[in-house]
Amino acid sequence: MPSKISERDQLINQQGEQGFWDNQEKAKKVIARQKALEALIRPYEEVSNAIKDIQAMAELAELDPSLESEIEPEVNRACSLFDRFELMAMMSGKQDANNAIVTIKPGAGGTDACDWAEIMYRMYTRWAQNHGFTVEEQDLEPNLEAGIQQVTFKIIGEYAYGYMQSEIGVHRLVRISPFGAGDVRQTSFAAVDVVPEIDDDIQIEINESELEVQTFTSGGPGGQHQNKTQSGVRLIHKSGVRAESRTERSQHKNYDNALKLLKARLYAIEEQKRLGDLEKRYDAKGDIAFGSQIRSYVLQPYTLVRDEREGIDVKVPQVMKVLDGDLDEFMHAYLRHKTAQAHKKKSS
Repeated sequence: MPSKISERDQLINQQGEQGFWDNQEKAKKVIARQKALEALIRPYEEVSNAIKDIQAMAELAELDPSLESEIEPEVNRACSLFDRFELMAMMSGKQDANNAIVTIKPGAGGTDACDWAEIMYRMYTRWAQNHGFTVEEQDLEPNLEAGIQQVTFKIIGEYAYGYMQSEIGVHRLVRISPFGAGDVRQTSFAAVDVVPEIDDDIQIEINESELEVQTFTSGGPGGQHQNKTQSGVRLIHKSGVRAESRTERSQHKNYDNALKLLKARLYAIEEQKRLGDLEKRYDAKGDIAFGSQIRSYVLQPYTLVRDEREGIDVKVPQVMKVLDGDLDEFMHAYLRHKTAQAHKKKSS
């Protein structure tokens, strides 16, 4: 941690140098890096200060035993601060501090799956807002009957990707369908893909010959523009990776947005290959259906949200609380498991 503190001090010193703002792009990167470090260092300093306070109180209690009762609450507070620091320390990946680009697509389940995808979009929006993050919609394709065909959005905030990487995979919903007749339970699926927003200084070279560019009618904010112009852009890389954007009125802006997303996905795939766990991503498994889910959300005949991944034993009976964005227990368990597996792999 001292090396991180030293790096933070160097970045702060850079901001005091003459001409720092002459290159605004470089200056913004320095500030962004400092903020990411602050998010990690602040919990460390809080734990260190809490331990020092406890040591001082223990020394005073030796002289005055009546002070012993004041130590326990401080120990509990220090333990809570340590848990927070431990969680931040687990996010040590190169892009963990970055914004997250999230895509949700419905799978098996018809209209229910499209509705489920929209519910999940709301769930992640609530989670982001509860943590002080900003959500920026980049692409949304509504479903005619209900729900959405897909949505891509950006979560902007420190370590957004570090947290959201836990959500990559297929999510399964079991409930009484609001779109069917009777009280038959319906199982539907939606897949979540998350990639980090990559920095401009990371060069991802894509030749035009490697791309297929498709344009399509794209609904804007409404009015005459709705479904009238070929402003939507879909980019398909020769590897099969694709990205699209339709929310901007300008085809040029949609092309730029789709290209940024495509580069982020290609970068994420290369990183997954390097780390040797590409097979854990839902899009390497094939169908968004039975047998591939990472989490189940059961509303009937009982209520329970359960993580289905091996080694992550989290079960929460308050489904509506989870659907309102209370995902921390699942995210924290994933990060702890991931860190434990990394240590086990390193020691073997």
